[in-house]
Amino acid sequence: MEPIHSLKIGDVQLDNNVILAPMAGVTDLPFRTLCARSGAGMTCTEMVSAKAIYYNNKKTYELLKLSEEEPIISVQLFGHEPELMADMATRIEEEINYDILDINMGCPVPKVVNNEEGSALMKNPLLAGRIVEETVSKTNRPVTVKIRIGFDDEHINAVEMAHVLEESGASAIAVHGRTREQYYSGEANWDVIADVKAHTTIPIIGNGDLTCFSDICEMYNQTKVDGYMIGRAARGNPWIFEGVLREAEEVSDKSDMVTNGNDYKPTWSSIKEMILTHAKMLVDYKGEYIGIREMRKHTAWYTAGFPHSATFRGKVNEVESLEELAELLGSI
Repeated sequence: MEPIHSLKIGDVQLDNNVILAPMAGVTDLPFRTLCARSGAGMTCTEMVSAKAIYYNNKKTYELLKLSEEEPIISVQLFGHEPELMADMATRIEEEINYDILDINMGCPVPKVVNNEEGSALMKNPLLAGRIVEETVSKTNRPVTVKIRIGFDDEHINAVEMAHVLEESGASAIAVHGRTREQYYSGEANWDVIADVKAHTTIPIIGNGDLTCFSDICEMYNQTKVDGYMIGRAARGNPWIFEGVLREAEEVSDKSDMVTNGNDYKPTWSSIKEMILTHAKMLVDYKGEYIGIREMRKHTAWYTAGFPHSATFRGKVNEVESLEELAELLGSI
């Protein structure tokens, strides 16, 4: 089988198995839409607190706004109370037209871990299993889980976790090849991902250090995973999905792309156009004040590595309106 192919998760069919990872502060509706347009087989929301849904937190419900352009959308919940997680999954299922429910068991952020949520659940497979079992029993959507390979180097237990989660009813598992202790540093350990794949029967999605099609091929050869989750490499580069799919199909027409290592990279002209498109979407979604300020970090990602990009980003950080941003982009 070729690395890139369709993928079925529960009763949900994805056109391809290259997936946008959920990222807090990044995968909001505008960014997910851009990645969907680029060809991502599935997009994932930022992680959403089950407890915040319970308290009808307005900001949390903003995270649950979806786009009709997203072909398959996964909503990611986090929490540590099985009944609450299941009840909130049921609530949002009644209110939102999403396809897959994902449970976060990989977030390394202290405020999440200290509340026994996110990657803290790697230390408690039995509780993790109860959360999945209870949620599966109350929702009609396929339930997936995102985990890490372990909490730290002394506790690499992804295979055990995956076994528990599969037995509890999970339809697929995404494995980030780092421990919680690593956060996002060092290299992802694909060997553990391979072990998880070898000891499970449900789809396993690999995550960690995937930046281009050749990385995907390497991960497939090493692990035989069923899908691939691209996270940080998509920041400032929603084209990555189009690039991967193009390479997979061996398309020869690459006139609008220049090579960047062994991956596609859009031209400077395309980047400027995308920055403005992204900014307009953020302004429409969050208002000009917030949208323009949030665009600053995206601009830093879009322009990383280009000559004089630091100077340009400095100017962007002084922009306070969409009109000013358009004028700045038009001047360079």
